[in-house]
Amino acid sequence: MALPVREPGSIDLLVIHCTELPDLAMAREYGERIHYPETGTGNAGHFYIDRDGRVEQWVAPTRVAHHVRGYNERSIGIEIVNQGRFPNWLHSRRQTMQEPYAEAQIAALTLLLTHLTQSLESIRWIAGHEDLDREQVPASDDPSVMVQRKLDPGPNFPWQRVLESISLQRLVG
Repeated sequence: MALPVREPGSIDLLVIHCTELPDLAMAREYGERIHYPETGTGNAGHFYIDRDGRVEQWVAPTRVAHHVRGYNERSIGIEIVNQGRFPNWLHSRRQTMQEPYAEAQIAALTLLLTHLTQSLESIRWIAGHEDLDREQVPASDDPSVMVQRKLDPGPNFPWQRVLESISLQRLVG
């Protein structure tokens, strides 16, 4: 089965993620796991940006991809390869994201954002995954401690620089 189709004019949001995985190959493997039996699909963004700035499109923008709860129908997901908290995503004492984003990734992201806003005139908003999914869950090492489920793209993401390069407003859910 395929991902649902949508009208391009219904897309008004770009969501920035980081893979929280070591490399693009592992992101691909995770993205292809079936999480939604009714559609035979998994969790994946539309675009992926590797550390060298190479951009891959995995899902057409006219298709709904599963990348952020509650916003998939109206958004395009952009995943940037970054280790994030891997492999301790929910460990209470390992919530710091340390890997910086490569200059090539931010340059490629800026070009991709410009392209998307020019080709899809309905886009008005940009957000980080952490802005939209604020769910707290029990820590993997201590269920009595709650941690934020999603922290990407995280504190090392250069929001000010990115926002200065585009004419979108940041959406915080």
